Amino acid sequence: MNIIVTGASKGVGFQTVLRLNDNPGNKLVAIARNGDLLAKLKNSARYPENIQIVPFDLKDFFLYKSELLKNILRAIENVDVLINNAGLLINKSFDSQSEEDFNLQMEINFKVPFMLTQLLLPYFNTNAHVLNISSMGSVQGSAKFQGLSIYSSSKAALAVLTECLAEELKDKGIKSNCLALGATQTEMLAEAFPGYIAPISAADMGRYVADFAISGHKYFNGKILPVALTTP
Repeated sequence: MNIIVTGASKGVGFQTVLRLNDNPGNKLVAIARNGDLLAKLKNSARYPENIQIVPFDLKDFFLYKSELLKNILRAIENVDVLINNAGLLINKSFDSQSEEDFNLQMEINFKVPFMLTQLLLPYFNTNAHVLNISSMGSVQGSAKFQGLSIYSSSKAALAVLTECLAEELKDKGIKSNCLALGATQTEMLAEAFPGYIAPISAADMGRYVADFAISGHKYFNGKILPVALTTP
């Protein structure tokens, strides 16, 4: 399968790529800003020749067609799975969040998946899977945490986009689902909540995301699925 993963240099994205790379039949495009960390990913892979790393700042929307798409198409001609995993979390109280904080989180957590999915639309195979990675904080009725007002709201927008894509793309045979992840031990979590130890490792969550990306759309479409050990 031809698979694209954003936010692939760290955390869940990094581990998802490694899990998917265990299958030598998968061709992977790993996208992130940090080229050094992407090189580390490739060096850690079982079949490094099957991973095309693409160092690219996904906020550079004006370069999507001229640069990003060109680099993707060097590795694959079409797309079976797109995992919109890239995310940004800024932990600040509601009254101290700046306009820049708002714009950055909305861009990375919502606009990037929207624009990238749209960019790749002509290249999706029939029965392709768009998998959006959201957060339990985006789910209505779930426990909320101080400092995450913009982050959770931006991830909620991504969840609703998932439902809309299932309707918009059904005539093309493209499926769309969203995994709302609970607390996972990643670099982003450690930076936002120093000292907190999550109940799930990035490696375990990466395995789950990878397996769902390959087969979840056989059973689900337009669904927002919580992946957490706690209730609510």
